[in-house]
Amino acid sequence: MASEPNKSVLLASNRGPVSFRQDDAGRLHCVGGSGGLSSALAAIPPQEDALWVAAALSDADRLAARSAPSGRLDAAGYDTGTLPVRLLDIEPLTFTRAYNGIANSTLWFLHHLLFDTANTPVFDRRFRREWASYVDYNTAFAQALAEEAAPGGRVLIQDYHLTLAPQLLRARRPDLAIGHFSHTPWAPPDYFRLLPDDVAVALLEGLLAADNAGFLTERWAAAFLACCESVLGARVDRAHNTVEYAGRRTVVGVHPLGVDAGAMRARANAPDVWARMAGLRAQVGDRLLLVRVDRAELSKNIVRGLLAYRELLRRRPEWQGRVVHAALAYPSRHDIPEYREYSASVQRIAKEIVDEFGSPDWDPLLLSVDDDYARSLAAYRMGHVAVVNPIRDGMNLVAKEIPIVSDNGCALVLSREAGAAVELGDAAFLINPFDIEETAEAMHAALSLSGAERRARSAALAEAAGRCPPRGWLAEQLDALRA
Repeated sequence: MASEPNKSVLLASNRGPVSFRQDDAGRLHCVGGSGGLSSALAAIPPQEDALWVAAALSDADRLAARSAPSGRLDAAGYDTGTLPVRLLDIEPLTFTRAYNGIANSTLWFLHHLLFDTANTPVFDRRFRREWASYVDYNTAFAQALAEEAAPGGRVLIQDYHLTLAPQLLRARRPDLAIGHFSHTPWAPPDYFRLLPDDVAVALLEGLLAADNAGFLTERWAAAFLACCESVLGARVDRAHNTVEYAGRRTVVGVHPLGVDAGAMRARANAPDVWARMAGLRAQVGDRLLLVRVDRAELSKNIVRGLLAYRELLRRRPEWQGRVVHAALAYPSRHDIPEYREYSASVQRIAKEIVDEFGSPDWDPLLLSVDDDYARSLAAYRMGHVAVVNPIRDGMNLVAKEIPIVSDNGCALVLSREAGAAVELGDAAFLINPFDIEETAEAMHAALSLSGAERRARSAALAEAAGRCPPRGWLAEQLDALRA
């Protein structure tokens, strides 16, 4: 049971705001988390009596969870930032099957339309073991939230890892106001029906136990509504974005997520960023800088982005020697074979570009596969053109972050399949992410802008990017639950 007074607001997500590392002497060190979700959830108003519940992701995290009363890191004296944290020590095999087997190999592929349907998915005995672990993983969160929540409290559950948790929590604590927010797209009905029927129903019923089911754009909300109608036969009111099913009414909310412009600019002016800028400037010289920053993840479409850059240099040879492409691709999900193969493809094509076009006085491509946030911010500030070309993306905050911190104005080549395209499309060069030639031509058009044109576009992008800062995004959802 809870070791501290119950909380009126609870946040739940797979990854929490802190993680742990263990030194050679066996001492545990608590370090702050990173990423858009962590910073967004950390923006909860200070007056709220809140607790963050998350999973232990590493062996060091599990040691910390076991050493704290009921996993409450704050009760064990750890500095968890602005919010107290309860870390769940979920059995490692259960976690791996739930996280890699279902969340990242099934649900992520489903909602981003990534399956190679001639070969995958395959729903067999192994899948059923993984699905059972996913249920257990969601149950662990539901139980912890039920223990920690004050009577009539509000609970915000995050993302595709925890799709079942609203229903499991509702069964334990019907008094609570429950919200769920999906940071990914949502698959349309025909694709969603790739899932086994019982699994498809369980996922939808999981979210419909929430009072408010949130999405980043109208498009993803509409896909969810269509699935509820098609798969469940639920009563859907599209005019009011509500679903009535099994005696409950769920509001489907649309809550775009933007950037905290002040905090972003402050971080981009830190000494480590200035140091990385000096190093990058030495490599780029006075050439134009074409930038992309992504996790090496299948939906981010890095391979086609590199092919488009190669096509640009072939079709528009006037850019040879005049532009440098900095492609910063963080390692991602190397436990999954498809990701290892994809990372190898990125590096292979990058080498082909350098071999074809490189010269003693020009490096056409700078590929980095290190997780170096300061270097990314340096590239954000120095870039003249940014390429954000996902196959499909819930939002893609990189598209919003770059214009916020750009020093001299940065044009944006943006996939129409990114959630951010709804807000940024008027000032960006929108492209079909599968069309290499169109992407190459958009790169050419963006690079050809005058400085004044580029700055004007960048200013419009920055203004749109800052309209929905994390604090407002979170407050909207809390207010919806209060209502």
